[in-house]
Amino acid sequence: MSIKIIKNGPDFTLFSRVEIPSPRDVVFDFFSNPKNLELMTPSFLNFKIIDMPTLPLCENSLITYKLKIRGIPLNWKTLISKWEPPNLFEDIQLKGPYKKWVHQHRFFESGNNTIMEDSLTYRVFGGSIINKLFVEKDVLNIFTHRAEFLTDHFAL
Repeated sequence: MSIKIIKNGPDFTLFSRVEIPSPRDVVFDFFSNPKNLELMTPSFLNFKIIDMPTLPLCENSLITYKLKIRGIPLNWKTLISKWEPPNLFEDIQLKGPYKKWVHQHRFFESGNNTIMEDSLTYRVFGGSIINKLFVEKDVLNIFTHRAEFLTDHFAL
């Protein structure tokens, strides 16, 4: 597992790479069900899906969540902007706590395993100071938790 965040003008970009002990089709199918987000998301976010499309997901699907960031309740609406099974999908925030959120998930075969690479570009209200004081640590914790969950879940 590797995770890093770099500054890119007013944006921050997270790069994550994790090897998952399962074939790509199986891993992509798992990500195709938004309810699995609740399993992968750390409990401190109190993450709940409040509206989602009928399955399977596709391009232009909308998903609405509620969560708490540092105790503050928020609603978040996501659009699936790209959907290319079993290779990639991309979600963008339409409504939520970020000025910008574009999250691309890529899936690669590696023998019987899957390499999942994430690229998340986000922009926060308050810029670099708020990112360093609050956001960066939370984003790193969320992606670390998710990588550990996926490795453990698919190892069973």
